[in-house]
Amino acid sequence: MINTTNAPTVQLIFDHFPNLTEIQRAQFTQLQEVYLDWNTKINLISRKDFDQFYERHVLHSLAIAKYITFVDGTAILDVGTGGGFPGIPLAILFPNCSFTLVDSIGKKIMVVNEVAKTLGLINVTAINDRVENIKQKFDFVVSRAVTAFPEFHKWVRTKGRENWKNELPNGIIYLKGGDLTEELKGFLNAIKVTFISDYFAGEFFESKKIIYMKL
Repeated sequence: MINTTNAPTVQLIFDHFPNLTEIQRAQFTQLQEVYLDWNTKINLISRKDFDQFYERHVLHSLAIAKYITFVDGTAILDVGTGGGFPGIPLAILFPNCSFTLVDSIGKKIMVVNEVAKTLGLINVTAINDRVENIKQKFDFVVSRAVTAFPEFHKWVRTKGRENWKNELPNGIIYLKGGDLTEELKGFLNAIKVTFISDYFAGEFFESKKIIYMKL
């Protein structure tokens, strides 16, 4: 059961992204029901905070869309996607971009495939593998805190395309929270850190950050 007391609804997404099409609004509305069904079978999302689904998972993922608007044709790799975050919300928002969602845990990729199928997302490819084995090149690599940034950088540093067409050069866009001083000390001249609280209000986002680094 979802605790609906003060729980954010899909309206939170509509408020921050008012120009959604009717199809996108329907897909975002359906998301919670689809994930709730799968979460009863496979523990993808912590059950204790599932009532905060739209804030802590969907809106958090969409912070990337406040940081950059991907142009049509952009290829994005989501590493360690788990149940599909940030890739699935971004794929809804950018239907003319391609998203490759990678995770080493097969049952999670199975869920990603089923979620994409249920929502009619034809721009999502889900792969059960380690990112090191992915040979394709991408415009951007995104992820939500799968490991310390130096380790993540090792995994994906060869995944970027040379030519770029977006407002930012091709690169890593990494969502991470907490004190990152020690973690990022070796990258200070190569990264840009943006506070998600610049885009979204609320206690949850106070320590959350976007790390961008050119690939």
